[in-house]
Amino acid sequence: MTDTRRVNIGEQHPAAYKALIALSSEVGEAADAAGLDPLLIELLRIRASQINGCAFCLRTHTRDALRKGENPDRIAVLPAWAETGYFSETDRAALRLTEAITRVPDGHVGDDDYAAAAAVLTPDQISAIAWLATVMNAFNRVAITSRYAVGSRPGR
Repeated sequence: MTDTRRVNIGEQHPAAYKALIALSSEVGEAADAAGLDPLLIELLRIRASQINGCAFCLRTHTRDALRKGENPDRIAVLPAWAETGYFSETDRAALRLTEAITRVPDGHVGDDDYAAAAAVLTPDQISAIAWLATVMNAFNRVAITSRYAVGSRPGR
C-alpha cells in the first residue's frame, strides 16, 4: 500500500453511500426472510471480501461473524471450503454462487454454478445470495478505492 492520500468516496458523495447502506439493509432483510442463516450471511460477506482482497471488510465481517457465534475454524478454512467437512450442502451452494458472482470477469456466472445453487436453494435464497454478493462487492470496491485504513493496533 502506498502513502498516497485517497478521496474517501463515501464521504465525498454521502447520499450515494447512504443509499448503498440502505440497499445493504434491505438485502439483509431479504436474506433473513429467505431463511438464510445469519452466520452463512456473514461467511458470504467474508468470502467475497477475501476474493477481492478488502482488508477493511474482512476485519468488519469476521468480527461480526465471531460476535454472532461463528466457529473460528470455519472462518479459518473459508478459502478452502470445498476441501473441508465444515460446510453444509446449503453453505456450499451459497459459497459457490457467491464466488461465481464475485468472479464475473473470470467467465460470468456459469450454468454449472447456477445449477448447483438451484438444486439446493430456493429462488428467494438464490436472489438474496446474488444481492448479498452484489452489495458486498460494491462495499469492497468503495473501501479499496478509498483505502479505508486497517491499523495494526487492537481495535483499529
